[in-house]
Amino acid sequence: MRRWDAPRPVRLPETLVVQVTGTDQDGDAIARPAEWARDAGRPPQILMAPEPPGRPALAPGEHILARVRPIGGGRYEGRTLKRISETPARVLGVFKRARGGTHRLVPTDRRAKAEWMIPLGQEADAEDDEIVLAEPLAQQHRLGLKPARVIERLGKLGDARSISLIAIHTHDIPTVFSAEALGEAKRARSVRLGKRTDLRDTPLITIDGADARDFDDAVFAEPDAEHGGGYRLIVAIADVAHYVKPGSALDETGRERGNSVYFPDRVVPMLPEALSNGLCSLRPHEDRGCLFVEMRVDRHGCKTAHRFGRGLMRSAARLTYEEVQAAHEAGDDLGLPIRHLYAAFRALLAARQARGTLDLDLPERKVVLDDAGRVTSVKPRPRLDSHRLIEEFMVLANVAAAEELERLHRPCMYRVHAPPTDEKLDALRRFLGGMGISLPPGDQVHPRDLDRVLRSVADTPEASLVNEVMLRSQSQAAYSPDNIGHFGLALPRYAHFTSPIRRYADLLVHRSLIRGLKLGTDGLTDEQAAGFEAAGEHITGTERRAQLAERDAIDRYLAAFMANQVGARFAARISGVTRFGLFVTVTDSGASGIVPMGNLPDDYWQLDEREQTLTGRRTRVVFGLAQEVDVLLSEANPVTGGMVFHILQGAGAARNDRGTGKRPRRR
Repeated sequence: MRRWDAPRPVRLPETLVVQVTGTDQDGDAIARPAEWARDAGRPPQILMAPEPPGRPALAPGEHILARVRPIGGGRYEGRTLKRISETPARVLGVFKRARGGTHRLVPTDRRAKAEWMIPLGQEADAEDDEIVLAEPLAQQHRLGLKPARVIERLGKLGDARSISLIAIHTHDIPTVFSAEALGEAKRARSVRLGKRTDLRDTPLITIDGADARDFDDAVFAEPDAEHGGGYRLIVAIADVAHYVKPGSALDETGRERGNSVYFPDRVVPMLPEALSNGLCSLRPHEDRGCLFVEMRVDRHGCKTAHRFGRGLMRSAARLTYEEVQAAHEAGDDLGLPIRHLYAAFRALLAARQARGTLDLDLPERKVVLDDAGRVTSVKPRPRLDSHRLIEEFMVLANVAAAEELERLHRPCMYRVHAPPTDEKLDALRRFLGGMGISLPPGDQVHPRDLDRVLRSVADTPEASLVNEVMLRSQSQAAYSPDNIGHFGLALPRYAHFTSPIRRYADLLVHRSLIRGLKLGTDGLTDEQAAGFEAAGEHITGTERRAQLAERDAIDRYLAAFMANQVGARFAARISGVTRFGLFVTVTDSGASGIVPMGNLPDDYWQLDEREQTLTGRRTRVVFGLAQEVDVLLSEANPVTGGMVFHILQGAGAARNDRGTGKRPRRR
């Protein structure tokens, strides 16, 4: 066993009590053993199977007697045997004040069906329509209602802070730094040259979004005539390891958070602002410490050599993606190496295409807020060549980091992405087969096969849905000291090196490089190396927690944006077919919601799970994935992020509009 290998986790018994801690990106519950010794390392993650029809979904805080089985990677699949307690550890909701009686609490979790009561004297002076955090009380109300007491007031419903605060508290994202961590950040001082490589005369530039505040990567490129007409590239990354020492208070808080979390109105940073937006941020015309990798690529974009070092740099400019793209299209280099950056990017892009990667085209929506925090618009984020340029430079630097650590025989926190499971591949084949598209048989699917499918449907009405279904068919990427490659990027080895301000995984890679290359005394310790497996599981969990919180916040902002349009008609596309109705996505805003069976045209609806369709037995109307439909918005709840629509298409719709009062019969 290598000395940096962590001990194997304890195998869980087949049956045990677990506690629900949250949900994954599909809305299924995630749990952990209810009893777990502190010195046993990080508890294993248990992915709970969905509850059967008619049973409410599992909620955070519940204790479940479950049967579990290992599914690899230290994770387990669990199935409910008995719900020991359906009382969550705490409840986030909207406080509703009553005159002279008990108050109410309306949960923000859209899965929660019941309200809570707040007895007199337990409201902590909460105001009507205020977002509050409450904990259940032991006694039962005489009317059978569940009592709770308010323990924290978070702000008024509708305030600029309320939507992201709901997501932050729902997913237990830490927001307060310890006094020790803040003190260490405050005492930090600028890096001096010393034995570092002096890069201050190299015109490195940062390229980020217009609203970015932490600049952790800078790039440079120039022709490399001496090595066959390729390019010399430099990617310089903020030297966070200089400030965040192993075992320090800053290190503990960085590991606990795992990553920064981004919302439309705020960022919950991994490190205090004095570092994240200050000494670690590669601000223009200011000296900053960095770890850098100098790479040489041939004219086909293949890397021929790389060299890592610790340097002192001075960013020549802070540019946005839009500024760089506009300058390039106008043929104006702005006195910077923009032309060479694009030339190198085209070579790297050619190498990527030759490698055959999966390039999903999933439009990202930008929620635009006014000064009061109200949603003014929801716009698609443009995907420019300047975005892809930075992506390709970062991918190459990340590959070099993984290769260098393997060469040094040092521990590496790999970014791994497993191929799709057989089950998901079968489901994808069935979906694509309905569109007349085939995949290679068995498990011999390569990313280029999936990318070929995406190219074949590009610029068609089905493109967005095919991209979404393709995404759902993929395994989730993770962090691990055991390398299995990165399927989506078609790379045999890959690590995250380029964002240590906002990702703890990158900081671990920096420390391992520092120790392996003898670049300082603040490298990876033996103790940290021994805990890489547990660390990988932890930061994978914090990343998924952040993704869920960010997605939940966007859902709520979209619901707030749509709330003023209840009763309006929208063009939409069916994005899901289930036994309880349809899911639809509005074409313009990307807002998604449910069309319950009761809002479909009057008929006896039959579900075909294989074909993903609902068919009316009497009318023979068929609703299927990717189908364009007209919908009417009937509900939009910013508190839960839920939206409910009516279908305005198909036989029987006109009768429903006239109010027949009939409900569809469900199979």
